[in-house]
Amino acid sequence: MPELVPPHGSVSVKPLLLPQLERAEELRRAARLCKIPLDSRAVSDVLMLAMGAYTPLEGFMGHEDWRGSCVDMKLASGLFWPIPITLPVQRELADRIHVQDEAALIDAHSGEILAIMQVREKYAIDKALEAEYVYRTTDAQHPGVAKVLQQGEVNLAGPVMALSEGEYPARYPDLYIRPADSRALFLKKGWSRVAAFQTRNPMHRSHEYLVKIAVEILDGVFIHQVLGKLKPGDVPAEVRTRAVQAMVDNYFRPETVIQAGYPIEMRYAGPREALLHALIRQNFGCSHLIVGRDHAGVGSYYGPFDAHHIFDQLWEGALETEALRLDITFYCRKCAGMATARTCPHDAQQHIAISGTRQREMLSSGLDIPPEFSRPEVVAILREYYAGAAHSASLS
Repeated sequence: MPELVPPHGSVSVKPLLLPQLERAEELRRAARLCKIPLDSRAVSDVLMLAMGAYTPLEGFMGHEDWRGSCVDMKLASGLFWPIPITLPVQRELADRIHVQDEAALIDAHSGEILAIMQVREKYAIDKALEAEYVYRTTDAQHPGVAKVLQQGEVNLAGPVMALSEGEYPARYPDLYIRPADSRALFLKKGWSRVAAFQTRNPMHRSHEYLVKIAVEILDGVFIHQVLGKLKPGDVPAEVRTRAVQAMVDNYFRPETVIQAGYPIEMRYAGPREALLHALIRQNFGCSHLIVGRDHAGVGSYYGPFDAHHIFDQLWEGALETEALRLDITFYCRKCAGMATARTCPHDAQQHIAISGTRQREMLSSGLDIPPEFSRPEVVAILREYYAGAAHSASLS
């Protein structure tokens, strides 16, 4: 039998979602507790805790774990953790909650009760310290830094008992795969060396090439879609997943890739987020994470290979899942195919640079997208979406 990488810091995945039969009574009890409204990032974190993606965390971090995660990428226990998972609230709300109180965590948008938390600690943080260490910048224009600077003054910490997975299981019934499920699926297929491919964009030819490299050397690839909140202008998950499936159905051999999704909200922390993505994929059972150009980056805050280099800073035993570090890919007219600087000997004038940003610009402007850039089946789905979005904008 194949053996998968173990969950991070644990012998088994630790989902915090209460069994279905026990939830009704806890929901009635939660309705009587003090309510803590959650923004989209906190909702995402509760759902990640619920499914076991943040194994072995039992809830939101206290001060010692927060600082260690920021500065040393270690929890107080010494366990590797590259980005703090915290619950910030406004001081007025924090003053109404006492240590050892229980509180109901609710989705501020939908009003749904998601979890019950036992508050074991309240503390303030140095927001500039978190921004500098995690994001490598204190620039408020960085979306992740902006979120930190705008958050409440007090962090609440303590264990979480999840009571819901929100809308995701019903909205994405075929894509919403929990870590325990992915592990079982990999074992059923006989896979032990599995690469995860993180994406928040429809897959163009460069993405396809990265995944096919991994298919060549490993047992299979887990195309793992971001289902949580994205930046304005990004393609919605429903459209993106259809486009990815069109590529998989038409350009991959059967049984070599699995498409799935999970409810994370991007922090755009570049190198640190690449490490978090690898940690999460270890919990899903993946031995490798494909790390290409500017993984989880935004703007020009990070170099194209900073997310490669940060894996070299880890100590032995910090992380089981390895980075599959791949070069910048492009289409070479002279080679008549996809290539990288490691394989293509031709001048840059022969190269067609491919990026999700450029693809969105071409689609928004109605420009033709050549087959060297993106597959026609993918383009057809995206054109339909952009035409509908343009029509809606004209009516409003």
